Amino acid sequence: MFKPISLYIGLRYTRARRSNHFISFIALVSMIGLTLGVAVLITVLSVMNGFDRELKNRVLGMIPQATVSSTQILTNWPELAKKVEQHEHVKGVAPFTQLQGMLTAQGQVAGIMVTGIEPSYEKKVSIIQDHMIEGSIDSLKKGEFGIVLGKQMTDSLGLGLNDNITLVLPEATPSPAGVVPRFKRFKIVGIFSIGAEVDSMMGYIALNDASTLLRLPDGAQGVRLKLDDIFLAPEVADDIVKDLPSNFYASNWTFTHGNLFSAIQMEKAMVSLLLFLIVLVAAFNIVSSLVMVVTDKKSDIAILRTLGASPATITRIFMVQGTIIGVIGTVSGAILGIIFASSISSVIGWLNTTFGLNLFDAYFINYLPSYLRWQDVVVIVCLSLLLSFLATIYPALRAAKTQPAEALRYE
Repeated sequence: MFKPISLYIGLRYTRARRSNHFISFIALVSMIGLTLGVAVLITVLSVMNGFDRELKNRVLGMIPQATVSSTQILTNWPELAKKVEQHEHVKGVAPFTQLQGMLTAQGQVAGIMVTGIEPSYEKKVSIIQDHMIEGSIDSLKKGEFGIVLGKQMTDSLGLGLNDNITLVLPEATPSPAGVVPRFKRFKIVGIFSIGAEVDSMMGYIALNDASTLLRLPDGAQGVRLKLDDIFLAPEVADDIVKDLPSNFYASNWTFTHGNLFSAIQMEKAMVSLLLFLIVLVAAFNIVSSLVMVVTDKKSDIAILRTLGASPATITRIFMVQGTIIGVIGTVSGAILGIIFASSISSVIGWLNTTFGLNLFDAYFINYLPSYLRWQDVVVIVCLSLLLSFLATIYPALRAAKTQPAEALRYE
């Protein structure tokens, strides 16, 4: 079978055992460095992508992406919802009324943000229905004072479905016995599990029950929006409010979770840059190993030149050798990185559970997410191959400049 002479000799040099074992060691280190660099870069980027995705899908699937609220209770909120829904970027609208309070049961107390909702509308803007593990949000009906809580909240209070719990509001009510806080007994009609911080800090009741607790007319404080692109939330909310009366104002997710998202993006960029330096160092190792190979093979280069090999042929021989090191290291790293990225969530989760490490107490989710994006893998592999190829140019050009007479003088 026909093989170009430069490719054939380059492959022979790669497979051949060297008399100088140090050169072989440096080449092996270069290959291992590329493998580890590519594998770690793919794995870490997958974890950062996982945090990014979980923030978007879970946390931002529960909290409002954008809201349009009024300083007055909206008794005609369906008209506002219909008007807002006409915006091209709005995919769903739901009314809400929010209140803060404390839940108390069995001597346990926990703070909570309670949102009054209309279940049929809430399904259009929230992922809560997809994460109900017991009961349903459809059980939230006017006057029945049912409540839907997160699993972390119910577990911390030692409660379950159909148990009763007391909601204490910060507003005080005068009575013959003095000023006492306002409270209301609720029945747990649903439990959801998102796997994020919202499980322990959010609860849902019927919209009209929220108005009753706040002693307001039946209505809503505003409407929350679901958008086709969450990054358009500030612009879309402001665009909607400018066409409404002055008592309306807008808010969006960047006010509450914008800093967290920005921190994840910055951390992802900085970690990627630092890990990419590993690949760069491995590429420099290829340069050093090839330079030593050129020095070791001077007599072979001289013989090839006397047999008629052109400088371009010599250049290609050593570029083939360096490129093979880069290809093997990059492909091995990509395979390992894909395996690590696919299994790291379960491995870290097992370690966390088995040894009680509490690794995720400082994060907004209680597990290590991993999301492998194939475009990231392609970019990393291409950059690694490019660096490996560029690393071969200088040693190959140096080999091509070898003078046969000088190289053979002392042979």
